[in-house]
Amino acid sequence: MHGGDASGVFRKTAAQSSLAMFEAEAEGLAELRAAGAIRVPQVLDVGVADGQSYIELERLELISPTAAVEATLGGQLATLHRHTSDQFGWQRDNTIGLTPQHNDQSNDWIEFFREHRLGFQLELAAASGYNGEMSELGAELCAHLDVLFAGYEPVASLLHGDLWGGNWGNAGGAPVIFDPAVYYGDRESDIAMTRLFGGFGSVFYTAYESSWPMSAGHEQRAKLYQLYHVLNHVNLFGVGYRDQAVGLLRVLTGVV
Repeated sequence: MHGGDASGVFRKTAAQSSLAMFEAEAEGLAELRAAGAIRVPQVLDVGVADGQSYIELERLELISPTAAVEATLGGQLATLHRHTSDQFGWQRDNTIGLTPQHNDQSNDWIEFFREHRLGFQLELAAASGYNGEMSELGAELCAHLDVLFAGYEPVASLLHGDLWGGNWGNAGGAPVIFDPAVYYGDRESDIAMTRLFGGFGSVFYTAYESSWPMSAGHEQRAKLYQLYHVLNHVNLFGVGYRDQAVGLLRVLTGVV
C-alpha cells in the first residue's frame, strides 16, 4: 500500500483487489466523524483507477504533539467511547493492518473476542506453522476467557481499533485520529493498544481517567487485548514477534 500528497489531498493506493479495505476505512472514518468526539480526516473519494484501488483524504498539516493536545485527546477518546451500540462488532468487516478483521455482531463480548479476535489470529498463526506452545496456550486461554471478566461487563463502545502513536496527530492545536480499524467493543482495548508500542504520555491517561475511570482488573485485560495485536504482528511480520506473543500467553494462562 502506498500513500502520497497532492494539493490538499492525501491519496493511498493499493492493488485493485484492496478496494473493500479502502471502502471499510472510509465507512470507519464516517462512523468516527458522526460521533462528533475527535476530529478525523474528511474522505474525498474512494475508487479504482489505472488498475489500482485508492482512497483520497484531506491532507492535514501535522505538527509536533504538545501535552495540552495529548490531554485533549485523552478526554475526547473517553467521549468517543461513550458512543455505544447495543451489539459488539460492526456493520461490516474491515482490516487490522492488512489482516482481515471480522466484525459479525454479537451480544456476547467474550464470545465475540474469543472467535473473531483471539481465535482468528491463533488460527492464522497455526496455518503459518506457529504451533506447539503458542497453539496450546492459546487454546487454554480461549477456554477460560471468562475468568478475566469476573465482575466486569463491558459496554459496546465505538473504538478506533488500532490506536497506536502513529495513528494520531496534532492538526493545528487539535488532535486528529486516522487509519482506524473501527468496531464496537470494550473501550479498554483501545487503551491497551496505546500502551503497547508507546507514544502516549501520562497526561493522556490522566485526562481519560478523569472523564471515565478504568475498571478493576483492567491491567490483566490489557495484556489480553495487546495479545491480539501482537499475534497480528506475528501473522504480518513473522517470527520476530513470536516470543512476545508467547510471553503474553504464559502470563494470561497463569491468571486463568
